[in-house]
Amino acid sequence: QVQLDETGGGLVQPGGSLRLSCVASGSIFRVNRMAWYRQAPGKEREVVASITAGGRSIYAAAMKGRFTIDRNNAENAVYLQMDSLKPEDTAVYYCHAQIVRYLFDEPQDYWGQGTQVTVSS
Repeated sequence: QVQLDETGGGLVQPGGSLRLSCVASGSIFRVNRMAWYRQAPGKEREVVASITAGGRSIYAAAMKGRFTIDRNNAENAVYLQMDSLKPEDTAVYYCHAQIVRYLFDEPQDYWGQGTQVTVSS
């Protein structure tokens, strides 16, 4: 079994910062792409940022310059540093990973349980 465990959400004032963490554990041979998504009330889930195993990152336009994604391949972990937070960043943030469980396995999609981020004064 593979699971993703997220930590780091909470309540923060506008202009503040939060750092989200996600660690993959279980039967893992290799972790490919890792990403953060978010879903605000009444809206569809959207991608925030993604990062390849080689460290190449892509950001959604609204987060570029404010959010930073990075990963630790040795720990199967991905992080999201969020700065200059705005009320519209309020959402449940989900970790996603494409994981190969064993040699010759096809990459499988896994999701974390989600962590609430609320930006409010």
